[in-house]
Amino acid sequence: MRIRSITCFLDPTPATLPGTNHLVFEHIGELARNAQVLYQQAGYEVQSCRLATLPFQQYLLSREVSGAVRVAQLLERLAKEQGFAYLSIGPAQPETPFSYETIPAILAETESVFTSGVMAQPKEGVSLPAVRACARVIWKVGKLTSDGFANLRFAALANVPAFSPFFPAAYHAGSRPAFALAIECADEAYRVFRKANSLQEARQELIDTLEQHAQTLSSLAVELVQNYNVDFRGLDFSLAPYPAEWCSLGASIERLGLPALGNAGSLAAAAFVADTLDRGNWRRAGFNGLMLPVLEDSALAQRAAEGILTIKDLLMYSAVCGTGLDTIPLPGDTTEEQISALLVDISALALRLNKPLTARLMPIPGKSAGDPTSFNFDFFAPSRVMALSAAPLTGLLASDDSFSLRPRLGS
Repeated sequence: MRIRSITCFLDPTPATLPGTNHLVFEHIGELARNAQVLYQQAGYEVQSCRLATLPFQQYLLSREVSGAVRVAQLLERLAKEQGFAYLSIGPAQPETPFSYETIPAILAETESVFTSGVMAQPKEGVSLPAVRACARVIWKVGKLTSDGFANLRFAALANVPAFSPFFPAAYHAGSRPAFALAIECADEAYRVFRKANSLQEARQELIDTLEQHAQTLSSLAVELVQNYNVDFRGLDFSLAPYPAEWCSLGASIERLGLPALGNAGSLAAAAFVADTLDRGNWRRAGFNGLMLPVLEDSALAQRAAEGILTIKDLLMYSAVCGTGLDTIPLPGDTTEEQISALLVDISALALRLNKPLTARLMPIPGKSAGDPTSFNFDFFAPSRVMALSAAPLTGLLASDDSFSLRPRLGS
């Protein structure tokens, strides 16, 4: 088990105003550095420290794209000076349509900035214009580089609250600084499921293991809260994988008895693991579900390459667990309209089941379905471009309406 990220949250507004100091960054940077030392002394490897802000349009001084880029670059520099590896400037929001339009330029002119776009929220419902705006961002950002890699730094959000420690979904709310922990722990599921003699034993041992770690991690967080006058928002045990078998969530799920993830029985296995996580007792932030990022998991990448695991499968599994569709390699000629059709499904699923879901889609220029992926990135496993069965929406679903969806009874 590793700490994927100590994610800090703050309101950066003073730092974006001309002539102001940057003490708020120095304070949160000191917190992150000392938190890293504290957790490392307790035996946890800390992969990164990350910083997330309020949704960026809340502190922009103008609606000009150039101004938004300058603010993002300023915050990126301040974050780097304090030792943060990555910065999330939060999501574009439906009430500020211009904010979506600034994202391609921001990502083109920064290196470590992540951002997102809201498509659906419980009170406002599914915003069809926002869905299309997110699709347009994905389509444009996919063309920034020859391998489509820039879309790693953008996600479309549906029903995702503040204080998720995993990127790109992370964003702040309110004025008090805070932090949360994103935990990489698919290795624990792999270890437990490999030696368990029954489903009941597998479930209980995984719960016990995570709760023991949660107790240690949370007790250290209390010390940080007292020393820095910040809020601790909690832990996200989303069984995040690493592209090796020993830390593959896909391989862990297959250990339950699946010949291959994507075959019949996979939904039941995913539901079992998600239900196990739901039974754990710890302070929660973010998703605390199955994270099935195709390119970040060796088994998922292999099953996708074999054609056993499809986008429709992953969408179906999102109904019983999961965080949505993550690091999905798509054909380079995928259109905005095709992406919109997929995103509206994610949005509806999130609201109808009252759960947070995201979509991080990666059209790869020049690639077709079935072509091998070739990212030069240590955190991606080799796979193949996945086929997307989608056509442009028409009629009422192509309008500028928003529509509400009540959670199903009992959810």
